[in-house]
Amino acid sequence: MLLALDTATGSIGAAVLDGDQVLSEVTFQDSRRHGELLAPAMEQALTAAGGTVADLTAVAVGVGPGPFTGLRVGIVTGLVLGELRGIPVHGICSLDALAEQAVRDGVVDGPFLVATDARRKEVYWAEYAVEQGRPRRASGPGVAHAVDLPESTRALPAVGRGPLLYDALTRAGVDAPVDVHPGMLGAVAHRALAAGEVPGEVPDGILLAPEPLYLRRPDAAVPGPPKVVP
Repeated sequence: MLLALDTATGSIGAAVLDGDQVLSEVTFQDSRRHGELLAPAMEQALTAAGGTVADLTAVAVGVGPGPFTGLRVGIVTGLVLGELRGIPVHGICSLDALAEQAVRDGVVDGPFLVATDARRKEVYWAEYAVEQGRPRRASGPGVAHAVDLPESTRALPAVGRGPLLYDALTRAGVDAPVDVHPGMLGAVAHRALAAGEVPGEVPDGILLAPEPLYLRRPDAAVPGPPKVVP
């Protein structure tokens, strides 16, 4: 039984999977309350799946890219659970989960873009190809102003919140996924594990270390030395 957590976007969520089957999924929409809402999402997802923390055999956490505080909430929660239960914790690029949702929903069937809100009028982005009915990350992840992305990238059908925020991007369609579904994140993790992928051994692999994928420096900075007043 795998628990999947993601707090990389404004959608805070948890899902419980048995193999590749999503038993339950609970999400809340709030870009400022990751710390308050993740625990209830986990509790509700486990209850709906008919399980408890003691039943978990692995945890998958979205490592972003995403806002600093939100990412830390999900990843630290996953690491604490892993430590308490003695089970592995796997990191998954949150953009991969959005890509998985887009392909499964039939929103895209060729090259496409995933773009999420990075604030500061920027997007977190990655380009994907579709091979044998599965998304494969072709470039990225990166962070940039939408208008500064290459024209060929901006012309790709885009999923995520980015195309809703910036006219420079081409939305894949009205049914395109906007935020990460933790169930899809868990499905991505399960497929990699079932294929025998070992974290860190596959170049550009799916399974990542459970560490925040930061693509820029935080807004907060260490204060400098006090000014000397003559």
